[in-house]
Amino acid sequence: MPRSSTKALLLRCRGLRAALASSSSSSYPSALPLPNPFSPSVPAQTLLFPRPISSFPEPGVPIKSPPFGPSPSCRRSFVSRDRRSSRAMASQSSKGSIYDFTVKDGRGNDVDLSTYKGKVLLIVNVASQCGLTNSNYTELSQIYEKYKNEGLEILAFPCNQFGAQEPGTNEEIVQFACTRFKAEYPIFNKVDVNGENAAPLYKFLKSSKGGLFGDNIKWNFSKFLIDKEGNVVDRYAPTTSPLSMEKDIKKLLGVA
Repeated sequence: MPRSSTKALLLRCRGLRAALASSSSSSYPSALPLPNPFSPSVPAQTLLFPRPISSFPEPGVPIKSPPFGPSPSCRRSFVSRDRRSSRAMASQSSKGSIYDFTVKDGRGNDVDLSTYKGKVLLIVNVASQCGLTNSNYTELSQIYEKYKNEGLEILAFPCNQFGAQEPGTNEEIVQFACTRFKAEYPIFNKVDVNGENAAPLYKFLKSSKGGLFGDNIKWNFSKFLIDKEGNVVDRYAPTTSPLSMEKDIKKLLGVA
């Protein structure tokens, strides 16, 4: 190559380097090269959503980082909702065993179920005019007589929600059970076991042990077995005979 051509090429390179140095010293972003739309290395987002020059900050202006997380109003909403949920959960779990409940006996007197601590309990909703009345009342008396000295207590709660088969007063119900079936275990005040007016004790029993087809009590003589610590350990259908539960009762009593 002739010397004149080489000299001209060197001068051109020096001029190009000077121009690049001058442009790189400028902090204004308009000197940045635009992406080549035909280059495969350019992301599609760059072509679809080009950043306008006006969005670049002026030289010397600090860049503010975008806020992360929900806005203060959203955070207040989340906290409020969490507090409401916590209060609801605390209310539902405030009663941990049946010893936390007070019920009324057949005469309307309050009975604190904590008096049964250390006992195995069989809780039954009873009725006087049911097809299951004779067999259940008979076997309840038999099993109570057999294990009452071992620590078994039976708590009977009359209920008229199933076929209106317990229409009598508390006095009539107690007289019927004690006279005809020699019931020595306590018979309490008549209650609802389902619905909004269900006794709090029964709401707790059902939430502790749901039935095969849902929580609701299905009929007269549904049974719940409670251990010595007041925990609901089992639930039995109305057609389950009390004597067939003897093995489970003996296990909780700790007798052979």
